[in-house]
Order: sequence, then structure tokens, then C-alpha cells
Amino acid sequence: MAWAAVALFILWCETGGRSVPQMHLFPAAWTLPIHQWIGEAFAAFTGPSQWLFRGATAALQAPLSALQAMLGALPWAVLATGAILLAYRASGWRLAMFAAAASAYVLVGGYWSPTMNTLAAVALATPLAVLSGFGLGVLGYRRRWARDVILGLLEMMQTIPTFAYLIPILVLFGFGPVVGIVASAIYALGPMAQNTMLGLAQVPPSIREAGLMCGCTDRQMFWRVEFPSARRQLLVGVNQTVMAVFAMVIIAAVIGGSDDIGFRVLQTMRQAQFGQGLLSGLVIALLAILIDRITAGFAAKAGKGARASRAWFMLAAAALLGLYLAAQVAPALDRFPSEWAFSPAETLNGWLLAFVARFGDAMTAFKNAVIFFLMLPLRIGLIKAVSPFTWGFALTPVMIAGFWAVVGIMAGAALLIGGRWRLSCAILCAGWLLFFGTTGVAWIGFAAVILLLSYQLGGARLLAFATAAIAFIALSGSWADTMQSLYLCALAVVICILGGGALGVWAAENDRVSAFLRPILDALQTMPQFVLLIPALMLFQVGEFTALIAIVIYAIVPPIRYVEHGVRGASPEIVEAARQMGCSRLQILRHVKLPMARPSIMLGVNQTILSALSMLAIAALVGTQGLAQAIYVALSRADAGKGLVAGLSIACVAMLSDRMLKAVSRRA
Repeated sequence: MAWAAVALFILWCETGGRSVPQMHLFPAAWTLPIHQWIGEAFAAFTGPSQWLFRGATAALQAPLSALQAMLGALPWAVLATGAILLAYRASGWRLAMFAAAASAYVLVGGYWSPTMNTLAAVALATPLAVLSGFGLGVLGYRRRWARDVILGLLEMMQTIPTFAYLIPILVLFGFGPVVGIVASAIYALGPMAQNTMLGLAQVPPSIREAGLMCGCTDRQMFWRVEFPSARRQLLVGVNQTVMAVFAMVIIAAVIGGSDDIGFRVLQTMRQAQFGQGLLSGLVIALLAILIDRITAGFAAKAGKGARASRAWFMLAAAALLGLYLAAQVAPALDRFPSEWAFSPAETLNGWLLAFVARFGDAMTAFKNAVIFFLMLPLRIGLIKAVSPFTWGFALTPVMIAGFWAVVGIMAGAALLIGGRWRLSCAILCAGWLLFFGTTGVAWIGFAAVILLLSYQLGGARLLAFATAAIAFIALSGSWADTMQSLYLCALAVVICILGGGALGVWAAENDRVSAFLRPILDALQTMPQFVLLIPALMLFQVGEFTALIAIVIYAIVPPIRYVEHGVRGASPEIVEAARQMGCSRLQILRHVKLPMARPSIMLGVNQTILSALSMLAIAALVGTQGLAQAIYVALSRADAGKGLVAGLSIACVAMLSDRMLKAVSRRA
């Protein structure tokens, strides 16, 4: 009955309600100058305290310069050998071979000096993030009210686009490489705080009771009982923090970087150099994978073989010292000879240009077909997209009646034959959005659908959050930009779920496919987001279609990984029981494995949405409109108010979709 009432209300809004402008377009007179309030509050805070933040910038510049000078002065042979030895100690000879291959790639490609500058920034930002996150985690563990506040802030930090982070940091700390370190430390403290709270909460009560029986004080209880017991989880937090720092250091090159890999990637993207950008981004991918494996390996070995570790490290230090002395005699071990360097960047550029020259017309035709027949109808609706210029004809009243007749028949069949009224409502909503477009539907009708769906999924609490999110987006004047961005993200998410889900199922059923996809997914997950824009930009030029391709490439990783993990994790006993009952392989997949993998699949959908929204802000560099473009324009003007309003609007969409998906998962 509630959905029937909403459907009648939407019908009135799209027919007779169009004579009431306030019902269809959110009135500009109702908006509040929230961005001005934020800007004025930020300016009032910045004025008296700017000397403190600029002083912190100057204080961090000295250790950064010292780290860069030290890494630049050490012989390449010592650093490469040290990385190989660490990889071997962490995870064996396979990782050591990978470390050797990564070091060789960096050396031969001529990226050694920029890589050392990037490692210096990571080495400085990581301790700041780890210590800050550890302090917040301990506070959240000891105080329940602090835990709720910290988790709320961390959730907001996770969903606000990274570009929105940079605007207030740029205003406070100025322009330069140190600002990137500060931004990286703030962005990356979340994983450490969450893992600290999780690790301390998982300490067995029996261990705490043993500490109490031994007469431990509160300080002794923490440092000698709880902290050692949570060490493994804390090291997992360090691992995730390092990876987050790595990701943000590259993005922070937008507001100032030295000659590091992030600056190289950004420079090649601005110049649309596919070969150079791909090779530079591959350096980041290799370093991120290597550091991830090393830190994860040490986390898995936490507390094991302490004496053997000390002896091994002493031998490794002696070997490195000997290599350092040898480098003083042999110059080739000190500075990698430039004549040994080789870069296939121009060859890759030539291949890409030849590919574009040969298949450019076909790619242009494909792009135009997707834009005219899929993207435009979703954005502005069939009522506006169908025209003689795009489709070759104009809509007639008979065509419109036929469209709604088909939608009505499908919805009626779902309701009367299958008894599935939820599917019937979904079909009607899809037809409504397709006919009018996300930017053309009545705002109050769309808000009514979201509010009713939130209430039925999560009750009054989720309804209150949805009301607050919609009110913020509408009153801040971001409704039109939000709907513009929503269609692009929704389309990318659907493509990722369908394509990535199919690949995930294939990988789960075929070990060869899984082995083939794994390194590709690792590279996509660790490759800087800027790099993903370069091939799409050179193949399809600037525009929303290019942004769609880049978002899909970045966001397709979670559905593949989570679907494969969920299907492979199905109970072997239940699968075997189904096989003995005579089920075929397809029946086992459809009726056993996929239903059991539903929690993992829902988590993959959740992460896909967050990834798509995260990439949306980066895709503004190649021509998107809406919230992403608003953030990028605010960044170029250092307008903290507009940037934060647009970033918070994206965060509202992300957090609301996250809560709704979790509610669906709980109900399932």
C-alpha cells in the first residue's frame, strides 16, 4: 500500500504536478549558503592558527629532505639487496625473486631517483599515520562514546573523495611535497585506528584475568598483556596503513610534489603520454605489491622466532655493510650506469597510435552508440534523448504509450504471475528513471522512493539518516550535481557487477582463469588512479564515456575478488551432498554456491559502489560533470567550502548506499 501511494504520487508529479515547479525541480530559493558558512568558519579558524600549520610544514621539510638525501646517497646495490633480503625473510624465495625483478625494472627503466623520493615520503608519512591511528584506536577501545565518534568520522573519511581532502590541507599547510605527506598521514590513519580497536577487543578474557592475577597495573596490563596479544592485528593495521599512504602520496602530487613517481605519473597524464604513464604507474604497482607482501609476511610471523630473527638480521646487516664497502670501490654498484637503462615508452606510444589509426573509426562509432543509446537516456531520459539527430526519429504519442504499456505488462506479470511485488515496483521505478532520466525525474518523487525504501530496509534509524542525507544534498544546492553523478556511477556499478560477477564465477570454477586474473587484479588495485585515465583518454578522448571506462576499470576489481572468494568458500560438505543428489555443475553453482556466497557478494557490491564513487572524483580530470567537477574546480580555486560540500554530498550517497546494502544483507 505504501508503494502504491508513492507510485500514485510520482504519477501526479510527472503529469499534473509539472505545473508546480517546486514539485519537480528543487527550488533555488530553498537552498542554504552552506558552502559559504563552511568557508567562513574555515577562514576564521585558519587566520589565527595558520602560523602553527605552516610551522609544522617547515618542521617536516627537514626530515623529508634528510630522508631523500640519505636514500639518494646510498648505493643502489645496497638498497636493492636489502629489499631482496627483507622479502626473503618475510615470505621466502618467491617474494625475494619478485623483489629482485621489481628492483631491476626500476633500475633499468630509469626510475630509481623518483622511486627513492617516493619511498622517503612514504617512510615519513607512515609513522605519523600509524601513531595517530594507534592513539585514536586506544581511545576508542577504552571509551565507548569515543569509539562511536571515531567510527563515524572514519566512515566519513573513507567515503569523502580524496580530492576533497586536499582542499583544506592545501589552505592550512600551503603548497609543496610536505603537504602531500600530511594529506597521506590523515588519509591513512583510519585502517590503523580500526585494526587497533579490533585487535584490543579480541584479546581473550582469560589472558586479561591472568594479568590481573599477577597484580598488573593498568599500564602494565596494556603494554605487557593486551598489546602483545593484539600484535598480529596491529601489524595488519600497519600493512593497510602503508598501502593507504602509498595510494595517497600519488594523489597528493596534485598539490605539490618533488621529482617522485606521483609527479611523473601526473605529468604524463597531463601530456597524454600513454607509454610513459603506464611504465611510471607500473613502478607504483610493483612497489605497492612488494611492500604489501613484505609487511603481510612479517605480520603473519609476529612473535615467532625472535632469536632467529635477531641473528638473521645481524648477518644481513653485515652482508649489506660489506656490499656498501664494495660499492665505494666499484662505481657501477654505487650508481646504476645510464647506458644500461632502457625504456620501451616510445614503442608503446607507437603501438597505441597505430591501433587508434586503424580502429579509430570503429571505436568512435562504439562510443557514440553507447552515449546516444545508453548514457543519454539514463541521464536526460528517453523523452529528451530520442531525436532525429541521435536515434533517427522522434518519439510519437503511440511510441510513448507503447513504452509504458511494455513497462506495465512486465510489472503486472511480476505481480500477478510470480507474486513478486518488490520486483514489480523495481520495474516501474526503472521505467520511470529510463523515461525521464536521473536529471529529469521529479526530485520529491525520487526522495520519496529513497525514504520509503530506507524505512522498509532499516526502520526508523535508517530513515532518519536518509532524511538527513537528502536534506543536506538538497539544501546545499547539490541536488542537480548529485543526480548527474548518480547516473554515471550507477551505470558503472551495474557494468562492474555483471561483468565482474561473471569473471568471478569463472575464476572460482577454473583455477587457470583465477591464476591469470590474480596479477591483473593486483596491478589494477595498486596502480595509481591517474594511470587508469591515460589509456581511456588516448583511446576515446575527453568526455563522460572516457570517465565511465576509467571508473569501470577501477571498480571492477571488488566484484571479481569477492564473488570468487564467496563461491570458493562454499561448504564442501553441502556441495558434495548436492553432487550426490544428482545435481549438475550448473545446478550446484546456481542453487548451492551462489546462495551461500551471498554475504560475500553483497560485500563486493558495497565495495564496488565505494570504489566507483572514489574514482568519480579522479575521473573529473577527463571531463565528467556533477559533483566530481565541482570538487576539481574547488581544488583549483582553493575553495574549501564548495569542495567540502561536494565531497560531503558524495559521502552521503556512499554512506546511505552502504547502510541500505548492509540492511539488505541482514534481511537476506
